[in-house]
Formats: sequence, C-alpha cells, structure tokens
Amino acid sequence: MSTLLVAVNPKADSLTVHVARRLEEALGSSGVEVADLAAEGFDPRFTLADRHVYHEGTDHPDDVRQEHRRLERASELVLVFPVYWWSAPALLKGWFDRVFVNGWAFDYAPETGIVRRLQGLRVHLIPVAADDASLYERHGYESALRTQIEHGIVDFCGAQRGVTAFLYESEQDDDVARQRSIDRVVTAVSEAITGVTITAGSEPADGMAGASAGVAAPGDVSA
Repeated sequence: MSTLLVAVNPKADSLTVHVARRLEEALGSSGVEVADLAAEGFDPRFTLADRHVYHEGTDHPDDVRQEHRRLERASELVLVFPVYWWSAPALLKGWFDRVFVNGWAFDYAPETGIVRRLQGLRVHLIPVAADDASLYERHGYESALRTQIEHGIVDFCGAQRGVTAFLYESEQDDDVARQRSIDRVVTAVSEAITGVTITAGSEPADGMAGASAGVAAPGDVSA
C-alpha cells in the first residue's frame, strides 16, 4: 500500500501543508510521498499542448508524466487544499485538468465510449475551510464541492471514494479548538487508510506527536 499526499497552498507554513505533514506522521514514513504542488512549481495552465493531449490521448508533457508516475505508485491519494470561493483552488483545478486526462485517467473513443482506468486508486479529501459547518450546510457548499470532485472526477475516472473530512473554521483564534479539528481530520483519513483505530491520547504510527515533532504549532500557520 502506497499513499500520495498532495498539498495545495502557495504558503510553505500554511495550515494546509501542516495538516499534510501531520497526516504523513500519522501514517508513518514508509510508503508515503508528499507532493507540495506550489513548492514544486507545478504549472496549472492548460495550454494548446494539453488540449492536443486531451483530444489525442498521447504525448503527455514531461511534468504531467511525472505526476502520472507518482499516482501509478499509489493506491491511496489524499488531497489537502484550502477552499477558495467554495471550490478547489486554481492550482489543484489545473492539476486535475492537466493530469487526469484522456489516455491515462480514462479512454474515450466513439466506438467504445468511456473506459475508466483508475479503479486501483482510492481518493480522500481534506478541504480546509474558513467558515463553519453550518454555513456550508445551509448554502449547500459542502455538497457542491463534493459533487464536483467525488462524482465529477473520482467517479468519472473509476477511482474509489475514500473519506472526505472538512477542516472547518480554519482561521479561528482558538488554537485548542483548531488543534482538535486537525486531530479529527487526520484521524479520520489515517484510520481509513490503515484500518487501524486511533484511540484518544495515542501517538501517530512513528511515535511523533503533533507540533512536538518539529511541525509548526497551529497558532503559527494559516489556511
């Protein structure tokens, strides 16, 4: 079992990256890869070359091939990202657009229709949201975001839905409450991946616990 954690935030000490690193610790270092798209300089722009690839299903650019190789090594994919305008940020949207393409994530031909190719991948989502859960429920923002990604991308490509765990009120001043929220989403996703229940007060798989493991404390990070 291999897990690819994709963090999407331009700020190196963001809460997004902090959560991804906490999850990496909870899962243990073996078989876990972290892809920080902003730090790596992934280009989300969908160019004429990408359009050609989408229609022909061949000749993927080198940076897209690199993402394909990482995803092919993984059985579990975790996307950790801030919610911008009730949706995924442009960097993640561009990653979807350029990477999950015809000829790799699925095949399409008039004679055969759609052939979904990612049956071996399970996808988990950790959206980092500034507002509270009641607002997302009241306006349908959570269900809209989940429909976009879970049904529009995960289902379409034949992958399996994993856990979706929103981290709400990410910009609150109460560090204790925010730490509880971080613990909740990390626990939910790590338990889904490992199948091991984490009891209250237990430490991550590698024996490292939260900020004491060299990760910035919640009060030092933002979404």
